Amino acid sequence: MSPSDLNAHQMAVFRLGQRVHAAGDPARVGTVRYVGPVEGHTGDWVGIDWDAGAGGRHDGSLAGRRYFVAAGERSASFARPTALSAGITLPDAIRARYRVDDFTQEEQDEMYVFSTSQKRVSVELVGKNKVQEKLKNLCELTSASVSYTGVSSIGPRDELTNLVPNLRQLDLTGNLLSQWKDIFSLCEALASLEVLDLTNNTMEDDFTKSSSIKNIHVLVLNYCGVTWELVEKMKVPFSCLNELHLMTNRIKIIMTPVGNIVQGFDTLRLLNLEDNHIDSWDEILKLSYLRSLEQLHLNKNMLKHITYPSNPPLVGSLGDAAVVPFEKLRVLLLGSNQIDELLSIDSLNFFPSLTDVRLSDNPIADPAKGGVPRFVLIARLGKVKVLNGSEVSLRERREAEIRYVRLVMGKAESHDPEEIKRLHPRFAELKAFHGIEDEKPISRIAGPRKMASGLISITLKCVGPSMGEKQPLTKKLPPATTVGKLKSLCESFFKLKDIKLRLYVEEEGCPLPQFLEEDTASLMELGIGTGSTIIVDEES
Repeated sequence: MSPSDLNAHQMAVFRLGQRVHAAGDPARVGTVRYVGPVEGHTGDWVGIDWDAGAGGRHDGSLAGRRYFVAAGERSASFARPTALSAGITLPDAIRARYRVDDFTQEEQDEMYVFSTSQKRVSVELVGKNKVQEKLKNLCELTSASVSYTGVSSIGPRDELTNLVPNLRQLDLTGNLLSQWKDIFSLCEALASLEVLDLTNNTMEDDFTKSSSIKNIHVLVLNYCGVTWELVEKMKVPFSCLNELHLMTNRIKIIMTPVGNIVQGFDTLRLLNLEDNHIDSWDEILKLSYLRSLEQLHLNKNMLKHITYPSNPPLVGSLGDAAVVPFEKLRVLLLGSNQIDELLSIDSLNFFPSLTDVRLSDNPIADPAKGGVPRFVLIARLGKVKVLNGSEVSLRERREAEIRYVRLVMGKAESHDPEEIKRLHPRFAELKAFHGIEDEKPISRIAGPRKMASGLISITLKCVGPSMGEKQPLTKKLPPATTVGKLKSLCESFFKLKDIKLRLYVEEEGCPLPQFLEEDTASLMELGIGTGSTIIVDEES
């Protein structure tokens, strides 16, 4: 083959939109955006837009001429065909990663040592025999990972079926797959396959399959450039999905073909939409009638508020006699959004089955940003058993609710029951449940016993590095004691001089004590009651 014929053959390997990797580096992946000559340079070139700007040099233009538009200012470059790889087949990738009996001569030599008589003595490699025994023909392999190995096609279907007939889980993260016809062929070739991870394979919108792929129960499409329009097309062929992961796909709108309700996906129990661009809760409400949905992951979006659907569809419009929004939803992850109102928190009580909620890294859950501490969230969320990944014990719930009632009683600006109910929907219920009576002013002629009954018992612990070792003290104090007054008392109790104090309250379930910032706030206003522990520290 002449050099010109060889070059033409190499160029014919590449097409626009094709996924490729740098020769010898399967982890450096990009998309072909241009094939042809480059002004001022001989021969033909391939223009690549590299994923995540992996070592690019420009934006698709060179010497004042634009050849293509890249995703980033320096994510593109031109390469000779010989510097790129169009990838390998899936069977080749599996054999390369899991075969252990195809050793090079150098690897074979490393398996022997020479005895004193210069005879080759075999050395047993740790785990080698076990791996050889288990995978001598790969038929027993049930789980495989061929991430970042340059897989671009599944190869002959029969070859894949015969190679790994019992494969149940397959991780194809970071490969060169882009066409859905290859994915369908893969699923049909591996009848036992249940879990398929296609993370970081940029999938094209060429979805035309209509037959059913019933063996796939978990499908991972994180960072695949997937739109919701494509997801809608998936519900017919992937009719038996239990989990669908769609992280980091820049999804903003959940586009439905009819009405404002996502239908189908009758077996879907977990939907992961983390790290997308959803900023309206109205988009999430479109998911409220997924009949089997138990877990909804929405961390790292741009949501500002939450509501529970107030106007369910007409009876029978979804094929059921009665429809309950989010009926089976147990887990709702909302971390790292922009929720900043208590009304959103209160609305979570209307979700009929919700017991596990994540609200961390939202303004409403950060006291430093005007939010509320953990105990307030627990008290306002009556059914939650897990908050921010930490179990809410019965003891923590009881203490949080009592402390919350005291907080409301101490800070209430109005005694109108309707106004209090509007601002604190669970206050009256919790006050009655825990038998908390209204605080009554102590009469000046009251005896010592009556006055003592109005005091709260708290434990004080010194932890400041310059305070020395001091035993914890338990003291009875009036609920009206302010943080500033408590600092003065601590100076007296522990004989502390010339030390600026910082006080914290320990809360069960919180990794760090809560800083008591306002000197003018009273213990009652902060919800601190009998049994609380105050940490006495010093300013650094």
